[in-house]
Amino acid sequence: MSIFRKKSIEELLPNKGGHIRLKQTLGAFDLMLLGVGAIVGTGIFILPGTVAAMHSGPAIVFSLVIAAVVCALAALCYSEFASSVPVAGSAYTYGYVIFGEFIAWVLGWALLLEYGLAVASVASGWSSYLNAFLKGFHLEIPTAISGPFNPAEGTYVNIPAILIIFIVAFLLTKGIRESTRVNTVMVILKVSVILLFIIVGAFYVKPANWQPFMPFGFSGVLNGAALVFFAYLGFDAVSSAAEEVKNPKRNMPIGIIGSLLICTILYMLVSVVLTGIVPYTELNVTDPVAFALQVINQDWIAGIISLGAVVGMLTVILVMTYGGTRLVYALGRDGLLPKMLAEIDPKHSTPVKNTWIYASVVAILAGLVPLGKLAELVNMGTLIAFMMVSLGILFLRKNKEIAPGSFKTPFYPVLPIVSFLLCGFLITRLATLTWIVCGIWFVIGVIIYFGYGKKHSTLEKQETYKK
Repeated sequence: MSIFRKKSIEELLPNKGGHIRLKQTLGAFDLMLLGVGAIVGTGIFILPGTVAAMHSGPAIVFSLVIAAVVCALAALCYSEFASSVPVAGSAYTYGYVIFGEFIAWVLGWALLLEYGLAVASVASGWSSYLNAFLKGFHLEIPTAISGPFNPAEGTYVNIPAILIIFIVAFLLTKGIRESTRVNTVMVILKVSVILLFIIVGAFYVKPANWQPFMPFGFSGVLNGAALVFFAYLGFDAVSSAAEEVKNPKRNMPIGIIGSLLICTILYMLVSVVLTGIVPYTELNVTDPVAFALQVINQDWIAGIISLGAVVGMLTVILVMTYGGTRLVYALGRDGLLPKMLAEIDPKHSTPVKNTWIYASVVAILAGLVPLGKLAELVNMGTLIAFMMVSLGILFLRKNKEIAPGSFKTPFYPVLPIVSFLLCGFLITRLATLTWIVCGIWFVIGVIIYFGYGKKHSTLEKQETYKK
């Protein structure tokens, strides 16, 4: 069937296929910082408190470990694909090689859900932390323009969230090299702030606050793992940079796995200290880390933490917006979306039109739609992509086009199969409403594919030409 037509790896690789290529400027350290920039944000400043209070208790550290293990297995699979097929598009491109066009489109559609909602929701959270930070200087953003459309609460549009997305879009249009320099500075700052919290907070830990350690049982730990999974989103966005990486066979695995390892250690330390300072029952607040410091009368450090949160979330917006624009670029290049989305600006070697269009759509979501309850939707899109990438390794190994020297997922085929099953299990822990809304999203995606993508696909035109 034509909807399952595949792309050859030979056609996708640099200097093949006649495509305009993105400029290769990134090394392993750049990738690790991109990963840390994408992962460490909302997850470390908000989720540990709310998930501990509502689901896991002090055992949130186990929830984090479970989510990290699932992510690590998927990360190894991503690393093999990114090393073997160093092309923009992440799981979408991998799906095109292994499963064919229609499955690739479904994966791309799932990732658009992940990146778009992640950027919009983090931008909304960034706006809240910015307001909290400004209040420390007796400044305040008017309520009417500092929240999503909700007249009952007196909010109509979230102007700060919209503005930060457009500022990030402007930065991305200037080139990935320039964007990574800004990201590096912000990552160093926010990691320093997190280490400050861990070091200071460790002196105020009361072991009694860790009792009971697992108040909601192991089921609560598993439910917590499905939610804190959101805290690890971003490492897969690193694979979107594959086409812009120097020596991808070596640097992609280092960037993906290294960033995940660093973030896991930071998350666990923050959670242990946080639940040790304040009883877990009191942590269901919007700024649990700053709240904990206020409890121990360290208000000045709480102010620094708020600044770190503002910077930390900014890097998430930067990297996830980057991943989204590169995905749209790949979809446009393949004809599944309008070709205009794959046009590269000759001066900056970036998809400028694509970036502004993508940012505008996400900014509307961030400015008008309350996204607090949609984090699970982001998880759903990501887990589906992870499952297909894990399964895809079984087929990738049989592909004769793979050049020698690429990174190989260890313990093949057991590890990819276990990764697939664990991601599937976490999906079952998500709410029914999430399944329904996600189903509607995919129905819309299928309609777009058969209404536009299938007819305009680059492969469709190639087949027609051959006839």
